Amino acid sequence: MTPEATERSDGVRIDLVSADRMAGLTTMEKIRTILDGVRDGKIVILESGLSPEEESRLIEVTMTEITPDEFTGLEIETYPRSETRDRSFLDRLMGRESTSKLTVIGPANQIETLHKDETLISALVSRK
Repeated sequence: MTPEATERSDGVRIDLVSADRMAGLTTMEKIRTILDGVRDGKIVILESGLSPEEESRLIEVTMTEITPDEFTGLEIETYPRSETRDRSFLDRLMGRESTSKLTVIGPANQIETLHKDETLISALVSRK
């Protein structure tokens, strides 16, 4: 990325993080990746989401880092993907649940969830 691209502040930056990139990280590395992005004002979208334990840990760490003048926290929304489309034939045959999900995380002062259901997350994102 060029320096000019990183200095631009006339829009909202969105990081789309692949499941492959997150798979090799520990829980704390995932949390640092997410929090560092959100603290920089980015919206972070995770292809594979987080486990319930990772999500809880993310919230715990976030609470310790909140400062009124600097970091106001984050908004997090997750939804599972279509069960029938994402599960393999063997998973369906064995009755295994799909754990695939998409997670959207952003600065609390910039992202407001307007609507959420099984197939859609609608959010209003504002510039600082």
